[in-house]
Amino acid sequence: MRADIVVIGAGALGLSTALHCALAGRSVAVVERDTAGSQASGRAAGLFKSVQADELRTRLARRSIAKAVSFGDWAGAELEVARSGSFLVARTQKHRDFVLAEAAHSRAWGADVRQATAADLAERVSCYRSSRPDQELAVWCPEDIYIEEPMSLVRAYLTACQRCGVEVLESEPVVSLPFSGGRVTGVETPARSIGAAVAVVDAAGAWVRQVAGLAGAAGRVAVAPVRHQLLITEPSAEVDPAEPITRVVDAAVYLRPARGGLMFGGFEATPLPVDPRELQPSLRTGDLPLDLGVLRDLAGQVAEEAPLAGSGRVAEHRGGLFTMSPDGRFVVGPVPDAPGLWVATGCNGSGFSSSPAIGEALAAWITGGDPAGLTELSPGRFPAMTEELLIKNGAWQYAHYYDPVAEPDQI
Repeated sequence: MRADIVVIGAGALGLSTALHCALAGRSVAVVERDTAGSQASGRAAGLFKSVQADELRTRLARRSIAKAVSFGDWAGAELEVARSGSFLVARTQKHRDFVLAEAAHSRAWGADVRQATAADLAERVSCYRSSRPDQELAVWCPEDIYIEEPMSLVRAYLTACQRCGVEVLESEPVVSLPFSGGRVTGVETPARSIGAAVAVVDAAGAWVRQVAGLAGAAGRVAVAPVRHQLLITEPSAEVDPAEPITRVVDAAVYLRPARGGLMFGGFEATPLPVDPRELQPSLRTGDLPLDLGVLRDLAGQVAEEAPLAGSGRVAEHRGGLFTMSPDGRFVVGPVPDAPGLWVATGCNGSGFSSSPAIGEALAAWITGGDPAGLTELSPGRFPAMTEELLIKNGAWQYAHYYDPVAEPDQI
């Protein structure tokens, strides 16, 4: 079997890359060891956030929002999107200063971001009630959206891929990456060999380094998996299903309507990283140990404002593995020392929501077009570092996802 491009991993990022390569006129095969969306993508919160820490990420985030909203027009598959908008809320002075600066930067980069009043927040949001409205800062982001069920994006990608002739091979783990002429030329699974005339794209999520290791390049992909958790409460009359996303940056938590109840998730200060050396190929994301106590502790930080987050009966508790990079940015591009192998990882909690734009830009880069700034995110930007330092940096970036008010000194 042969294709121009072989993508390893059928999560949102891998499927988007495959789809955009096909739209560029290339033949594409996707190889997935389980089923599409069965790992991190199917466990995502589904939140799209226009306000980002730098201009490139802001542009990619806004492009992803635009592409998600217009998915049926360009991809030919239906995708339901909640055009809810979102609030960023800060309750301390240092976080107010941070959010105001972030909002100013975002506006300069084209995002529609507006300072809001306590009355605006109270009018639009029922699941979060300000306990000290005179001390809080709220910023309104009308562009922000969410996808109610993350698997609906995966299914939309699959439908669009099928329309474009992409071959998606599920239950086929990659066991080797053949070399010829000094470059990676395809993949091998227990069932077949697939030649790749142009590129092999490693989008294997938390297992991305294991796949790169098949080409002797694990050390050139600087990411560390870190656990993330969220819960959804049982349906409640306290939650208006039409209300926006609310992010409380000083508590590092987010809330949105979900299935008639409330989705609540957050970023713990002492997260659980997974040593890439100990991440066995047999492990699945569903095997990851979860700890509801972590979410209860996070909910305690907003107990006055969002009591349902901590007291509501839990209908679902789920978790996944984020691939965290040392600088909190995506790791996308050709892998040093492994010609023919590309990588799409370092999602840092935004792989699902940035997948439309990242896949589009990566496909253009691979096929000789404009990479839309992705060269900044090349894996070659990082120096060699020990596994211990990689894990330490990844855990720091996770813990400061909403709260980058300190500077990391580990890198």
